[in-house]
Amino acid sequence: MSNTGGVVPETMRAVHLTGYGGIEKLVYREDVATPQPQNGEVLIKVGACGLNNTDVNLRTRWYHRSVNESLSEQVALTGAKGAGAEEEQGNASWNQESIVFPRIQGAAIAGRIVAVGPSVDAGRVGERVLVDPQVRDLSLPLRAQLIAYLGGDRDGGFAEYAVVPAANAYPLSSSLTDAELATFPTSYDTAEEMLVRARLSEGETVVITGAAGGVGTALIQLAHIRKARVIAIAGKSKEERIRELGAHAFVPREVDNLRDAVEKIVGPQGVDVVADVVGGPMFGDLLKLLRRGGRYSTAGAIAGPVQPLDLRDLIYKDLEMYGITCPTPETFAQVVGYVESGQLRPLVDKVFDLSDLREAQGELVKRAHVGKLVVVP
Repeated sequence: MSNTGGVVPETMRAVHLTGYGGIEKLVYREDVATPQPQNGEVLIKVGACGLNNTDVNLRTRWYHRSVNESLSEQVALTGAKGAGAEEEQGNASWNQESIVFPRIQGAAIAGRIVAVGPSVDAGRVGERVLVDPQVRDLSLPLRAQLIAYLGGDRDGGFAEYAVVPAANAYPLSSSLTDAELATFPTSYDTAEEMLVRARLSEGETVVITGAAGGVGTALIQLAHIRKARVIAIAGKSKEERIRELGAHAFVPREVDNLRDAVEKIVGPQGVDVVADVVGGPMFGDLLKLLRRGGRYSTAGAIAGPVQPLDLRDLIYKDLEMYGITCPTPETFAQVVGYVESGQLRPLVDKVFDLSDLREAQGELVKRAHVGKLVVVP
């Protein structure tokens, strides 16, 4: 290990996920061994790490295929029902693989490289970086390259230090704080990939669900960059803040008839793109809102993953549907470029100390925030 970025302690503060279940499975410790970068890896001193639904999904075992309930506050605090026994390790991550405990979660890392492993240029020590959480095998087919996810399949950033592949640490120049930078990974690359795959372009209309969350607020800004017309769906109390981000129209999710509310805005022609991060019962209406040849892109189903599909909408309207799990390296690089050019606005709703991660996750699932929650070590 090459280390010219200051003294790296042998132990560090971190939060261990000790198993599947409720929020009590998150255990704060001050005696965790500091990881060492291996061949092709770098050691990052974590400046901040953003929270994401994937942290809660994995802990509660919501990814298990036997689960068919929304990611409610109760589920997030106590664990998902019907997810199998604790000792059944498989089928509990996004890719249906086993998780090894204890695990350090946290995918959205901003910080600075303090050491490098063999084969990595020692000149990278000292770089300020934003971390792509997707660890890929680029020899695999394009949509099957994701082999590990930070904070799930390997340790992440809810700690003072984290080891990542050198290729995943993107150097950047920015006046933003680490807490602000940590709002971008996971949320913004997912959102960018959703719009890239759906080919959203200038003058088109996009409906964005879950518009107040991390991915939703990212979608609004990225659609605005593309000069598209944005119809945002979120809790009615968040309308003013969402319009400030660039939404042209707003529909409260509490409305009695979502489809009618959107159709009153767009008229009979329908919308070009739906960017959905919620799923649940509104899924069928979202497909019916699309014009013929429209595109549906999804990266989440926290309101319920198993929903009926009227195949006549898909077939006779010639729709395209895209599921997003693995944004490409080019997509992440594009987000970094937007950040450096100042085209994206970081939305930090609240910052928590690492020792308060339980409280932070509890706040996340209340869905009262706009933008992102972040922890700092």
